Amino acid sequence: MPPRASTKRKSNASNSKPPAKSARTEPPATPASKKAASKEVERIDQLFDSYANKSLRMIDPEGIEALCSDLGVAHTDVRMLLLAWKLNAEKQGYFTEDEWQRGLKEIRADTIKKLKTRLSDLVKEIREPGKFEDFYLYAFQYCLTEDKQKCVDIDTACALLDIVIGSQFRAQVDSFTEYLKIQSEYKVINLDQWKSFHRFCNEISFPDLKGYDSSEAWPLIFDNFVEWLEEKSKLSSA
Repeated sequence: MPPRASTKRKSNASNSKPPAKSARTEPPATPASKKAASKEVERIDQLFDSYANKSLRMIDPEGIEALCSDLGVAHTDVRMLLLAWKLNAEKQGYFTEDEWQRGLKEIRADTIKKLKTRLSDLVKEIREPGKFEDFYLYAFQYCLTEDKQKCVDIDTACALLDIVIGSQFRAQVDSFTEYLKIQSEYKVINLDQWKSFHRFCNEISFPDLKGYDSSEAWPLIFDNFVEWLEEKSKLSSA
């Protein structure tokens, strides 16, 4: 039952609006927090220097190989590609000082031990659909190593699919990469085809292919792939 309204007349003062609340502001950084942040940046810089090519002021392929060794991962491990994604590295096989500083500061990793932990966290992070799509797109673009390059060769595409999406859609990746390696019509994979494979994995039932309609806007390579799968299925059941 709602409370009864008071019969007393309210004063003008009670009808006035309460003073507006002041905007919430972050507390100023304390000397201790500033010192901690400064130490973190210093350790990130020291970590960079331990792997960087001194003349290039970059971590080059040799430095990345050493980093992989200290992290206990292969250079083909998805976690190294995740690191490049988080650093927003522009050139394959190289991390600039700015990329390293910005990326490691974002993921709060100033030691190898912390970086190893954060990379495992990133594997979980990309399970979120929006973040995986961003990572999946980045992985393709990261492999465009030449100016104005828009496609990747078949061998690179197959290896990349295995690293990036193989753990989620093993059967689809195995079949598609098998098809790519035996067909002779396509020498490269473009961005539209790359994105469409992710859509194929998410939308088309596999291996029965329910939901696939060649009249829809699929790149021709998928029509050919589906025809190959159907023919292969007929031969195996004959």
